[in-house]
Amino acid sequence: MKKLIALFMLSGILMFPVTTKAQDAEAQDSAAVETTEVVEAAPEPAPVLVDDEVIGEEKGFHQMIKEKFIEGDPLWMAPVLLCLILGLAIAIERIFTLNLATTNTKKLLIKVEDALNSGGIEAAKDVTKNTKGPVASIFTQGLMRYTEGIDMVEKSIISYGSVEMGRLERGLVWISLFIALGPMLGFLGTVVGMIQAFDAIEAAGDISPSLVASGIKVALLTTVAGLIVAIILQLFYNYLISKIDSIVNDMEDASISLVDILVKHKLSK
Repeated sequence: MKKLIALFMLSGILMFPVTTKAQDAEAQDSAAVETTEVVEAAPEPAPVLVDDEVIGEEKGFHQMIKEKFIEGDPLWMAPVLLCLILGLAIAIERIFTLNLATTNTKKLLIKVEDALNSGGIEAAKDVTKNTKGPVASIFTQGLMRYTEGIDMVEKSIISYGSVEMGRLERGLVWISLFIALGPMLGFLGTVVGMIQAFDAIEAAGDISPSLVASGIKVALLTTVAGLIVAIILQLFYNYLISKIDSIVNDMEDASISLVDILVKHKLSK
């Protein structure tokens, strides 16, 4: 019996190192697998930007426009740019002029009515003469015809209102001209660019992208430039038209109110 127990103990001692070694081998294999997975899952290094890409990102809007202007051939892009500059100059001048021509007609009518009640026609004339704007100028012309009757006042207001309307619309014809001229010049550059492309094909006797690229680029860039000029100036033109319409409506309403005030003043005498 003792020999049998000793035999079992000896076999257990011999089996233990083998089991331990097997476990160590399995642990090493699992560690190796985890290491491999970590290496495989490691993120890829970030791409390094070359100098050309960095320079491309640093280019600003002004530099890009300058390059496109040169690529589109300054001979055809310069007239389009001139249309934009002249059109914007006229539009900005008209905006300032129309803003100065805007008058608070309600406040002016109250002042005129108070002046009529306190000092008569001459006092009302002083109020309108000291006020800027087309509405005040129309009031002055109407008050100057007060002694000739209400009918003459109305005719004077209508006649001088047409004169003031013409002054308000001054310069708009030039803006509309540049709106039409910009795309026309762009299309002219388009036709010239296509002619250059076909001339290059004829001279080389072969069709290749490098031969026709420059001519087609001129054609497309001039067209785009002309359309951009027309769009920008059209926005300013529509704003000016709406501003003039607003001033003219104020002139008409204020003129009717002035005639009513004069009739009331004449009847109160």
